[in-house]
Amino acid sequence: MRFGITGHQRLAHPDDWPWVQRQFDLFLTQIPAPLFGFTSLAVGADQLFAEAMLRHGGSFIAIIPLFGYGLKFAEGQDRDAYQRLLAQAAEVEVLQSLASNREAYLKAGRQAVNRSEILLAVWDGKPAAGLGGTADVVAYARQCGKRVRHFEPVERMVEEIGYV
Repeated sequence: MRFGITGHQRLAHPDDWPWVQRQFDLFLTQIPAPLFGFTSLAVGADQLFAEAMLRHGGSFIAIIPLFGYGLKFAEGQDRDAYQRLLAQAAEVEVLQSLASNREAYLKAGRQAVNRSEILLAVWDGKPAAGLGGTADVVAYARQCGKRVRHFEPVERMVEEIGYV
């Protein structure tokens, strides 16, 4: 099965990340192999998803929004995690740069939706903070008639979101 990921890079309560990780693990143990994902490897949800895919014997394509994307990560742990996961990707696709970084992020999110059967969304349910945010990618998936598995880290609930 093919999965795309969208989700927050930071959570108001960082102790919610282990809950997200457990939910990914619970979900993926229920899915028969092969598992294949599409991720931009952003800090937070994207990286947790990539790690979960690898733990469960899956693989992923890294959809990199723009050239030099790795330099957007803070030096140290964030950039190191990105580089480590990028090296483990089955394939790396670097999208052509658009007018803005935000447009590139939205394009990468749409690519993940277009190539997946189910979009996994780690999302608090609020509007996107900027173009290309989680809410924008979820809205696009719904418009495309894709299944969306919503992991809501604030209330700690998981649900399927219907189509528009």
